[in-house]
Amino acid sequence: MHYYALACDYDGTLAKNGRVSKETLGAIDRLRATGRRLVLVTGRILSDLQDTFPEWSKFEYIVAENGAVIHDVKRRDTIILTDPPPEAFVNELKRREISPLGVGNVIVATWEPHEKTVLDVIHEQGLELHVIFNKGAVMVLPSGINKASGLKAALKAMELSPHNAVGVGDAENDHAFLQLCECAVAVANALPSVQEHADLTMTKERGAGVVELIERIIATDLSELRLPRHEIPLGKGQEGNDVHMRPFGENVLVCGTSAGGKSTFATALLECLASRSYQYFVVDPEGDYEALEKAVVLGSAKAPLVIEEAIAVARKPSHQCVANLLGISLPDRPEFFARLLAALSKLRVETGRPHWLVFDEAHHLLPSTKPLASSFTPQSLASALMITVHPEHVAREVLETIELVVALGEHPQKALKEFADARGLHPPEVPRRPSDSCDGVGWRPRTGEPPFWFECIQPKGERQRHHRKYAEGELGEDNSFYFKGRNGKLNLRAQNLIVFKQLAEGIDDETWLHHLRRSEYSKWFRKTIKDEDLADAAESVERDKDLKASESRRRIVNAIDQRYTKPA
Repeated sequence: MHYYALACDYDGTLAKNGRVSKETLGAIDRLRATGRRLVLVTGRILSDLQDTFPEWSKFEYIVAENGAVIHDVKRRDTIILTDPPPEAFVNELKRREISPLGVGNVIVATWEPHEKTVLDVIHEQGLELHVIFNKGAVMVLPSGINKASGLKAALKAMELSPHNAVGVGDAENDHAFLQLCECAVAVANALPSVQEHADLTMTKERGAGVVELIERIIATDLSELRLPRHEIPLGKGQEGNDVHMRPFGENVLVCGTSAGGKSTFATALLECLASRSYQYFVVDPEGDYEALEKAVVLGSAKAPLVIEEAIAVARKPSHQCVANLLGISLPDRPEFFARLLAALSKLRVETGRPHWLVFDEAHHLLPSTKPLASSFTPQSLASALMITVHPEHVAREVLETIELVVALGEHPQKALKEFADARGLHPPEVPRRPSDSCDGVGWRPRTGEPPFWFECIQPKGERQRHHRKYAEGELGEDNSFYFKGRNGKLNLRAQNLIVFKQLAEGIDDETWLHHLRRSEYSKWFRKTIKDEDLADAAESVERDKDLKASESRRRIVNAIDQRYTKPA
């Protein structure tokens, strides 16, 4: 289920001539029975609505006075979101005999043609008020207050995201809250301007249109709708066209060679999701995503992640989350990840969030060599972004959920072939690269269409590398350095820079020089540690053929100390 809330306007949408039909009330009850939640969004004063609409308590929250007041129905708690209208303003309207004139906790309301007088008084008194029109009604509110601001406050109190809400309305003052919702719906009697900007227009008017909408939500969760205004950009196609992915419901695999740009591409996607208020949850085995802007980082090499704390943070729709697994030992990670995924799936059942799950090093988290946890279902991985060097090592049940593959790095054909072979599909033929700017290949295996080249989006800010991860963390087996020596007589693994230093200082000169002459130190620093300065320093040592083993070792260890492990 994606849509967890229905936000509904009252006059002209739910109600006809101020009354709601039995058929519409019955549909509301059926929607509530599915576990979905209802918010009534109206320009009316709360007491007036309660007098007019006896069944108002069927809604969980009421947003009244065009967004200035929210009422928690169950707790009977009313929150006024801004200051009351200036007394001098109200008195002057009364003095000018504006009638009818309604004054609420915040709103001041009348009808056309009094809007000119209202605007004159606002101007004369120098007030920061704005006028909202609604099919002849004239409503005066403080700047920044509208149905969208009120609905946002109600959804926040319900711990729901607007991306999990459907809004339905009919008039000018509904524009703001309809566009806030993931899906904006107009009833058939809605103004043309409302219908023009809606994602869906019903065939029936007023309450009958709401019934029609509710039946579709119950039947399909509106999964048949495409919502272009929410699509997430991946980059530019070879002909300058935009390449997108759906905002939810599509599983994406990013694969390719090491240092091929996978993390950079994923970071750019996460930045885009966050900028549009979609919530993501990154499972980060190696600490690569600690520097994501405004993300809450949970866990570290010294403070293991606590699942309950992670879920508590993720319950807030505004929180982007990164779960660092460096504090969880490698043998314990599969079982720990299974429990984390089960907890995330439960949260999704309750709230529809996190909107996106991101699994770095997916071949370690969801390996083909071990049975998946009993809690795994294809639905538990909906809207998942998976990143791996080895798609063939990811569980086939997981690969079968993939709808978009993005291959990056030097050998995209090889990456797509590994994915296709693991899925039991015929490997696609990658066309010739059309230009140097095209750095990614996309393929949608379910459509039968051929792969396509595109220019990947880039992060707005370069992700800063956290030195502690490389100095003290637990790099995976694929990213560790191995001192093997000539003929592979050793197999000493350095999973971080401190261990690298310890092993470097203890191994024999022959083994040290073997890797030095093959420039393997600078390659590891450049491709895995991604530190160009350290790699350049090592490379200058590797090029100096006259250096003895002890001196070359001392220089490279000193370069590591200066950048990572030397006490401040």
